[in-house]
Amino acid sequence: MEEILQVKNVSKRYGDLPVFENINLTVNKGEVVVIVGPSGCGKSTFLRCLNALEEIQEGEIILDGNPVRTEGSDLVKLRERIGMVFQSYDLFPHMTVLENIMLAPVKVKKRSKKEVEKEAMELLERVGLLEKKDYYPRQLSGGQKQRVAIVRALIMHPEILLLDEITAALDPEMVREVLDVVLALAREGRTMLIVTHEMQFARAVADRMIFLEGGNIVEEGTAEEFFEKPKTERLKKFLQTFSYER
Repeated sequence: MEEILQVKNVSKRYGDLPVFENINLTVNKGEVVVIVGPSGCGKSTFLRCLNALEEIQEGEIILDGNPVRTEGSDLVKLRERIGMVFQSYDLFPHMTVLENIMLAPVKVKKRSKKEVEKEAMELLERVGLLEKKDYYPRQLSGGQKQRVAIVRALIMHPEILLLDEITAALDPEMVREVLDVVLALAREGRTMLIVTHEMQFARAVADRMIFLEGGNIVEEGTAEEFFEKPKTERLKKFLQTFSYER
């Protein structure tokens, strides 16, 4: 398998407070890696470090064999290559759905409006939101807003997609519509790193599971190994706090 992302001895601290220490992780092209762990263990911060929304104190992040640089134009290019979808959608309230999606590819990538609009419409149709293209975010449900946020990330053609607790702010009935979109992306071979508390979803989508706690990767393995044969007592205890179908 072809490696696309390497995390080498990466440490993150806020002042004297360590978030994680000496994290090592390799992600292959087309792989879906799901990161779980107790609240406050640094899962979201780790994702944010990968596309330089947070600064690391030690270690190295390597994308396609090249160390990630975070100065000036290098940072802009990095954000194009590693897309991120947040829990809070972050859509511009004064722009329509279509305008939100078209903004970055036209302004940042300098692509033609006509070409971007065509792709945006195709992606919106794919996630079942084409009829909402002229709506404003306030007119959408949480699940619809999150699907728009996913489309906005996809239209930048990222090599890796980071998904940070994208269903955490949704009502239970809206969760399924968002997870179905992510499952479809996984089936088509998208490289994704996902932080979630949705264990059934994690099991369905993950090629590999990571259990993060206390600033360290405590355990990792395939979804089947992770859920059926956890090696550490800590992971067994963690999984017992969730109700999921076997």
